[in-house]
Amino acid sequence: MNDRYDAGYGADGGGAPYELVGYDEYGRPVYRQATDQQGRQAQQYDGYQQQGYGYDPYHTGGHQQPSYDPYGTGTTAPQQPQAPSYDPYGTQQGGQGGQGGQGGQSTPYDPYGQTAHTGQQPRVTEQTAHIPQQPGPADDEQDTAGPAPDYRTEQFAFVEEPDGDSEDVIDWMKFTENRTERREEAKRRARSRIIALVVVFALVAAGGVGYLWYAGKLPGLSDSGPGTGTTTAAGAQKRDVIVVHLHDTTDGGTATALLVDNTTTEQGTTVLLPNSLTLTADDGTTTTLAKSVEDDGSEGTRAALDTVLGTDIEGTWRLDTPFLLTLVDLVGNIEVDTDTDVPDPDAGKKGEAPLVKKGKNQTLSGKMAVAYATHRGSGESQNAQLERFGQVLHGVLRKMTSDPDAATTTVQTLGQIIEPPLTDKDLGSFLARLSDRAKGGDHKSALLPVQDDGTLTAEASDSVVKDVLGGTAKSPDEDAAVSVSVRNATGTKDNTEKARVVLLNGGFTFRDAGTAGTAETTSKVVYADAAEKENATEVAKTLGLPAGSVTKGEVSANARVSVVLGQDYDPGS
Repeated sequence: MNDRYDAGYGADGGGAPYELVGYDEYGRPVYRQATDQQGRQAQQYDGYQQQGYGYDPYHTGGHQQPSYDPYGTGTTAPQQPQAPSYDPYGTQQGGQGGQGGQGGQSTPYDPYGQTAHTGQQPRVTEQTAHIPQQPGPADDEQDTAGPAPDYRTEQFAFVEEPDGDSEDVIDWMKFTENRTERREEAKRRARSRIIALVVVFALVAAGGVGYLWYAGKLPGLSDSGPGTGTTTAAGAQKRDVIVVHLHDTTDGGTATALLVDNTTTEQGTTVLLPNSLTLTADDGTTTTLAKSVEDDGSEGTRAALDTVLGTDIEGTWRLDTPFLLTLVDLVGNIEVDTDTDVPDPDAGKKGEAPLVKKGKNQTLSGKMAVAYATHRGSGESQNAQLERFGQVLHGVLRKMTSDPDAATTTVQTLGQIIEPPLTDKDLGSFLARLSDRAKGGDHKSALLPVQDDGTLTAEASDSVVKDVLGGTAKSPDEDAAVSVSVRNATGTKDNTEKARVVLLNGGFTFRDAGTAGTAETTSKVVYADAAEKENATEVAKTLGLPAGSVTKGEVSANARVSVVLGQDYDPGS
């Protein structure tokens, strides 16, 4: 099948001989026809007689020649005599090497200058000659009996694409992507912070507004309107009020205070009431607080206080000094910042060590607490003794238990009789709540400002009556007498008493608003609620004042109609 590439092809047929011109891409020899002259000299020409080789490409020599192996597989034809085979790739493993012409054998032909030794030599890839006009052998013409070409990896060169540029592009894409992600993440964090700040600000603002509304401190909501004299937010708050009367069973005398628990604002207050406070008895006559406690008792005094202060007292706690002593001992003594030394009432001689020493955080037992609460020094007003009583009450509340059941047990242990409608359980629960306020710093004491004549000034009493007690002029029953406060600005002191008598005879309740520092020319009759205009007109007629003196405006906290008597007032009219 491969005779077309044989050097002797066509020699016997008269054809022109072929000569070797190179190797194709498959490593096979490529021949071309020689000229006639070359053909005649072919037998004498030996182009491969280097280093003693006796190679005859046309098989015309008389000695044995190596068989031609175009594919370098190392196999020889069996009919050829033993001779060094032609191995164009140097793959023949010569078992009988030697110099040419020795023993009738010649050295195998090594076209690449490599001497064939033992073992197969590595094949060298080099540029081979190629004739474009010479087509390669057809697949169907290949010798199927011959061995397949032996190709190895060292015959090929693998070209790898440079990846430097690709890595640079990937790195740049990663950098760009990371940079974009970082920017987006920064934007998201910034938006999250802004949203969080807005939410926090909104919550704080809402909480502040809610607290102000809850405490009744929002502007525009504190007062229901000009001239009303009422505190809408303060009046809407829920308060529990109990009046306490301390009776000194040894030296006589009383001291009165209001215990106030504002459940809306969660504030507790002890309002100290001077004994000189002017009250109006059931028959319309004027009396003082101290006299009312002695004469009218608990029920009458509580009603009179409700009328004057506009409160709703739930019950009366009569606390005699022996019960106060027991109460202080039950709670385990109290701590008070005392403002004076108090002598021991049981001391036989003067000059002995005081029972209570002046100083801060003085620990007082039951006996010491009673002595300090009832002490009134020489030349001191009753208010000084009243404030000491308030300090003792505050100390008791701080040491009282905050558990309602335990506080009820403490009250029952005193063994005193609680006046109806107040019960042991009601008083115990009330004191427990106030104790919780006092321990948390939400309890204080306030002295009700009262003038020397026992009357309340509008300026001084509003801070306590309105803010603490939430007091207003209560809407009386249909058959109840209209309360009228009278302020004397005539310059004549007796005119107050004359106006009181006239008003009481006219069916009104008299409230003394004191005497003005300077006289005024004209009188005024003021009402706050439009429903009270008719009553104000009637008051003016009763006092002999002109109808033009009636006007709408602010009234005293404990009256429905306020009167300012001017120099035009004539008691005899």
